[in-house]
Amino acid sequence: MTTGTLGIVVVAVGGNSLIKDSGHQTLPDQYLAVAETAVHIADLIEAGWKVVVTHGNGPQVGFILLRSELARHKVHPVPLDVIGADTQGSMGYHLQQCLGNEFRRRGQSQQAITLVTQVEVDAQDPAFGHPSKPIGPFLSEAEARARQAQDGWEVVEDAGRGWRRVVASPKPTRIVELAAVESMLSAGYCVMACGGGGIPVVADSEGLLMGVAAVIDKDLASSLLACQLGAHRLIISTAVEKVCLHFGTPQEIQLDRVTLDQARRFLAEGHFKAGSMKPKVEAVISYLESGQGEALITNPENLRRALTGATGTHFVRN
Repeated sequence: MTTGTLGIVVVAVGGNSLIKDSGHQTLPDQYLAVAETAVHIADLIEAGWKVVVTHGNGPQVGFILLRSELARHKVHPVPLDVIGADTQGSMGYHLQQCLGNEFRRRGQSQQAITLVTQVEVDAQDPAFGHPSKPIGPFLSEAEARARQAQDGWEVVEDAGRGWRRVVASPKPTRIVELAAVESMLSAGYCVMACGGGGIPVVADSEGLLMGVAAVIDKDLASSLLACQLGAHRLIISTAVEKVCLHFGTPQEIQLDRVTLDQARRFLAEGHFKAGSMKPKVEAVISYLESGQGEALITNPENLRRALTGATGTHFVRN
């Protein structure tokens, strides 16, 4: 197998790289989207980087929850932590197969491997007292209230579109299988890890782990993984080539280079929307504050060019 010489890069693949739009959500559609992304990841490995890939799983979790809801009178429900493990396996399978095929086309001896990854969170995290992450299908208010009474769900009205279950989104504190990721990288593998932000687990007084019904932000988990690996770069792959101020307005400004202090200021000024660019910039700030290398945000097709400095938004400490 080939081994990188430029260092370790963690690539957080956004949902737009896995599901293009609402008209292309089937598994064959997802596979084709993953195959496109695999080309750009293979470019990084060919350039000499050791690559760890993380990915989102929001729509996929929603599909499984909907299937579980429709079948709940016939089969047992699927807990959220198990759904996270399911998506890590199925999406990792697509990624490692597409990457393997791309490596073979290029005559590379590289191999990809998927690691079902647990991510520890603090059982006392305030997020557990304030669930905020909508998951699963939309329900009528009557249905939502019934599930609240029957199953103990927290439910909210979601932007006039209906009612949904909400769960906690606690901060990640530890990548449980970190040593395994390090070992696989050392052996020359391209590793898929922390899919969907990782399976959220809490530890008891003896350090024994148990899954919890929560969702960890994928970008924050990717940042933590990059920090704990000592990665030289954190790349957050998203729908835009560069981060912008005043996005979508006539005053829009594309950002090429952003210092840590500037990133903090732009965030405080409200330039980045929650559920969009805000968590990505928060993840970048966390990575830079740990004293690691540079971070960048760009779209999949520009990953390799961005690492050479040709495009993307580069975040640096000074």
